[in-house]
Amino acid sequence: MRKHVSFKLFLSVILLSLHANYLHQHVKALPLHTSSRWIVDENGTRVKLACVNWASHLETMVAEGLSKQPVDVISERIGIMGYNCVRFTWPLFLATNNSLSSLTVRKSLESLGLNESIAGIEVNNPCFLDYSLIQAFQAVVSSLANHKIMVILDNHISKPGWCCSSSDGNGFFGDKYFNPDLWIKGLSRMANMFVNTSHVVGMSLRNELRGPKQNISTWYRYMQEGAEAVHAANPNVIVILSGLEYDKDFSFIAKRPLNLTFSGKLVLEAHWYGFSDGIAWETGNSNEVSELDLDWALWTLVGSYYLREGVWGLDETYGLLNNDWGDTRSPNFSSRIKALQAPFQGPGLSRRRTYNVLFHPSTGLCVLRQSQVLLQTLKLGSCSKSEAWVYTTPQRILLKGTYYCIQAGKIGMPVTLGILCNGNKSQWKKISESGMHLSSKFGAMCMDVSSSNTIITSLCKCLEKDNKCDPGSQWFKIINSTRDLLGLDNIALPTSSDGRINLPSENVEFHNERKSMIM
Repeated sequence: MRKHVSFKLFLSVILLSLHANYLHQHVKALPLHTSSRWIVDENGTRVKLACVNWASHLETMVAEGLSKQPVDVISERIGIMGYNCVRFTWPLFLATNNSLSSLTVRKSLESLGLNESIAGIEVNNPCFLDYSLIQAFQAVVSSLANHKIMVILDNHISKPGWCCSSSDGNGFFGDKYFNPDLWIKGLSRMANMFVNTSHVVGMSLRNELRGPKQNISTWYRYMQEGAEAVHAANPNVIVILSGLEYDKDFSFIAKRPLNLTFSGKLVLEAHWYGFSDGIAWETGNSNEVSELDLDWALWTLVGSYYLREGVWGLDETYGLLNNDWGDTRSPNFSSRIKALQAPFQGPGLSRRRTYNVLFHPSTGLCVLRQSQVLLQTLKLGSCSKSEAWVYTTPQRILLKGTYYCIQAGKIGMPVTLGILCNGNKSQWKKISESGMHLSSKFGAMCMDVSSSNTIITSLCKCLEKDNKCDPGSQWFKIINSTRDLLGLDNIALPTSSDGRINLPSENVEFHNERKSMIM
């Protein structure tokens, strides 16, 4: 019996500068499945996929970087940087052409004149040179699994090479190198190959469908066949589908659900690029990653390539790692990406009620108190230490579980926590097209960040469309969260000599959850 299937969105994002510096949390209860909009483990607890792409689909058909660093060093570094998942790419012919897959790594590199890469692998991963290409692929997966990194196998292309263009013969079913029957055969082989590898948690059926032949009816026919083939060969993996137009169009799916024999395993993958979607990126859509708390995969881990588009040792400017794969390319991005690696909400994270986090997208930090006393200033800090806020209907931002709210000061002065929450200086309205400027009714002022990361108020800027104006310091996103925090048990309330809490005599608005802690 076939079932109409609900979906979870998997967002594959390309960023310009990338880095993180904290250990990821190991997922123990595999395999994964879907529950409503979430990806969850066997216990029903949300697992947020924070992935990075590792390319193995180019002409060599060898995972990039093995000439630069030992495979276990690369795998370990991925986890240290906070990623729990690798989207590992492969060309279809690796799984379907035995004469190619049986080539040794040495022979593959020799055939392309890559003697320098051979010398590098001899130093860093000598055993790989005599592996067949398919054995080398399996060995990288094994290394990732040994380091508790989840793996999504991504069929990136058919004929090994750089991807993608609309005329490369790899774009859509029926193209020169894209035989649908051969594709389904390759998917089945690859799924079955890793049926006993628990850390292979998903298969992405095809990267970036594109080109003049693409159409919706053919998409449904073969995507459904491919999904069924993968599930039959390996029922443990989640099955990830890409859309049309370079994986940017899923508009058709709402009108016509897929019709499959299985459920709880289907995920949709959408691609979104900083270089081609620059206008959307600059006007705030990049912050949907944090606001919607999506799963994501970053392009790319690769610091340099053996061979790309005819260039030996090409430097990858989008790479997470530098050219020699020994360090991160852009350390300044560490706090920004770290904030997106951990889930803000989802099943099983905690039993707390939903609260708000004040997220600052341009830094990847969150708003928290400077100290544990009230009537204090606020600052940016790690989102793992964020306060629990509540943005109320009267446009006040309350510290959950207390009487206290964020209040504006004079221009250039810090905002503070105060207890008189009825006045204009305690009201914060979302303004501008982005909806991320928080404007105080106390004056034409917006919440801002000083050079020392203290939260202040400044004259609102960049409210009109002006490409030369950078609104980043005044962008704050109010995000829903349920994850555990340190709580409010360390708040120092002002008390009298007999131990009672001192409250002002003026009218005070009490938040209706003031007696509860974060739930």
